[in-house]
Amino acid sequence: MSKLTADIQANLDLFITETQETKLVWGLRNEDGWLSCESTEFEQSEVMPFWSSKEDAAFHNVEEWADFEVLEIPLDIFVEDWLITLDEDGVLVGLNWNETLDGKELEPSEVAKMYL
Repeated sequence: MSKLTADIQANLDLFITETQETKLVWGLRNEDGWLSCESTEFEQSEVMPFWSSKEDAAFHNVEEWADFEVLEIPLDIFVEDWLITLDEDGVLVGLNWNETLDGKELEPSEVAKMYL
């Protein structure tokens, strides 16, 4: 059962806490690459969603995202490589989107600071 709720800030806090405990981040990937979509908060911005648990990532592995695979990313690689690259590319990160796809969309550099 998902720990994610309608409380967007609580879901963000859970992402940081849970990924620090498990040392894993979860995303969706298919043959074309990692899932990204248009931002609902920022015009002409792309956002790449990630979750702190495999179960929550798998929940979204349906309908238009059914051809994606749920894959883990080691936390150290996510923070030290992914966030830097995404920041350079101008791609936002969406963390622990709940079942209605509500969640924070943040600059990767902001997320990196949460791990310091």
